[in-house]
Amino acid sequence: MKAFFFGLGFSSLASARAMRQRDPGVTIAGTVRSQAKANLLADCALQALLFDGKASSPDVAEALADTTHLIQSIAPDENGDLVLRHFRDELASARQLEWLCYYSTVGVYGDFGGEWIDETAPLVPRNMRSDRRVIAEQQWRDFASERGLPLTILRLAGIYGPGRSTFDKLRAGTARRVVKPGQVFNRIHVEDIARVTALAAEARLEGTFNLSDDEPAPPQDVIEHAARMIGMPVPPDLPYETAEMTQMQRSFYRDNKRVSNRAIKRALGIELLYPDYRAGLAQILESEQ
Repeated sequence: MKAFFFGLGFSSLASARAMRQRDPGVTIAGTVRSQAKANLLADCALQALLFDGKASSPDVAEALADTTHLIQSIAPDENGDLVLRHFRDELASARQLEWLCYYSTVGVYGDFGGEWIDETAPLVPRNMRSDRRVIAEQQWRDFASERGLPLTILRLAGIYGPGRSTFDKLRAGTARRVVKPGQVFNRIHVEDIARVTALAAEARLEGTFNLSDDEPAPPQDVIEHAARMIGMPVPPDLPYETAEMTQMQRSFYRDNKRVSNRAIKRALGIELLYPDYRAGLAQILESEQ
């Protein structure tokens, strides 16, 4: 397996580690936006190549020539998917390519008033970011169909993990318990993203799947639980109507749904490593110690 990640960020790096743990012989390369990030990854036994999303790169094009498994995690812009815009020809001629994966978001569904939904739900996104994801998903489906390749689209819930969790916000003094009655969010631990990506790559899985935890929960409950775990004061309630938020922060509260993960668990024959926020936070705390 020769895996290539567009966007070696939080989830992609975890997935690269999971692939290598399952197969030490896997070759892994991917893109970063800066030389500083490439330098940081120099000791991780992977090839980090520069791609800023604005222009093609000969180094990336060369690496794609013998890639077998491609994972795309870079967000689209107003003109669609950046990878297909700059590297479509290279991917079309990559003879070794066996499998494609696109990291999308559960934001493509929009608002369902707190009801349970699965992958059959209509897509009614409520913001421009999610609109762009819907378009990018279809661009990848079209490309996969043209190439005759299996494509896995993973619609990710809110990502958290070591170094990127409620604990960090509590310690930084930025955690706020914004309360909107009836509001829930799904989450997904980064190690579950990594494991699912590695297993899907091995199986050359095909289809569109939600990747979310088993227990959507109110955000204020998660903050309260995390605060008690580390012996910090629980931040006070902030009513949604009066809480000061950016436009982007407020946009997340416009979507209220419970996202089912049954399809991906059935497809891979697994249960999640961290099926709810309590298990996920416990793992993070243990990893810190």
